[in-house]
Amino acid sequence: MKLQQLKYIVEVVNHDLNVSSTAESLFTSQPGVSKQIRALEDELGVQIFGRSGKHLTKLTPAGEQIVDIARDILSRVDGIKSVASEYTTPDKGKLNIATTHTQARYALPSVISQFVKRYPNVSLHMHQGAPSQIADFVQKGKSDFAIATEASHLYEDLIMLPCYHWTRSLIVRRDHPLATRSSVSIHDIARFPLVTYVFGFTGRSSLDSAFDRAKLKPNIVFTATDADVIKTYVRLGVGIGVMASMAYDKALDSDLVAIDASHIFDASTTRIGFRRGTVLRTYMYDFIESFAPHLDRNTIDRAMQLKDPLELENLFGQVELPIR
Repeated sequence: MKLQQLKYIVEVVNHDLNVSSTAESLFTSQPGVSKQIRALEDELGVQIFGRSGKHLTKLTPAGEQIVDIARDILSRVDGIKSVASEYTTPDKGKLNIATTHTQARYALPSVISQFVKRYPNVSLHMHQGAPSQIADFVQKGKSDFAIATEASHLYEDLIMLPCYHWTRSLIVRRDHPLATRSSVSIHDIARFPLVTYVFGFTGRSSLDSAFDRAKLKPNIVFTATDADVIKTYVRLGVGIGVMASMAYDKALDSDLVAIDASHIFDASTTRIGFRRGTVLRTYMYDFIESFAPHLDRNTIDRAMQLKDPLELENLFGQVELPIR
């Protein structure tokens, strides 16, 4: 059994059982990948993949367990390399972050600006996507950190640490009837067509919950994955916007009015997460603490030792998170 063979089977799964695209990503040949998979199956005496002719069609039950273990082994190999790099080149490496547009556009710029100045030899890459894509990036090892708010069930295999709470505002044009109101109610909002986030994105569930509690149905006429698009369609008069308060810029959005809606919609919590067993480099600890100052190295290490999600919640139960 070779590490290369384990890498091949994991990458085949990562590429949806497409051997051709797997070979291309690994800069090798398709027959070479197929040969190594067959050799591993022959050595183990079980099929890892089901087949139809020459095509892989599914993971077998044995294959599912083997791939899970292979991921863990490859992760530990990466951990060994990280430990060595921490001693040989402590300020050099790479950091991949997976997050949503709102986090990338409004929460991360100052953090990243400080980070690249402090660690000029660390190559930083950002992947933007939906919650399911963000979780997938980290679980498959394509990203080191996930920064997200929604769909906590997608991140059950990751260690997710709370960073900050954020609230929502109602965004309207200056000529809108609500523009002169200092406060609004859920009933006021229900009278108008809404422009907001796609379901499953950036705290959308909080909006739905608020309307459910009031026994009202929101008239959602347009949804988008980021706040900039929401503001564009508010400007066009499509509806009033409900979005993260931090996405409103008084200077850039002076043609719009933001009305606080934190009393209507529950605050959401943004978290940063990584795979269990990950060996964090010093610059990774520093990135997390720069993003969430209460997450110092000792606190992160304590969180990494906990196995029960309830213990993790208790660890941060007394921490007063900042609100944005």
